[in-house]
Amino acid sequence: MKLHAFLRLIAGVMVLVSLFLTHYVHPNWVWFTVFIAANLIQSAFTKWCPMITILKKIGIEEE
Repeated sequence: MKLHAFLRLIAGVMVLVSLFLTHYVHPNWVWFTVFIAANLIQSAFTKWCPMITILKKIGIEEE
């Protein structure tokens, strides 16, 4: 799997996990979903995503 596909997979899984936690554990977990969304929005404007930096460091190759 390439870098951007891996990134989309991680973002999707994190959103699902945060929604699961919001529903079954505590409503304040919704703020985790907000954090994920804010990170995706900032990366669209700045062209920098912390997760991409991490994935590159562990050796995931780009397209």
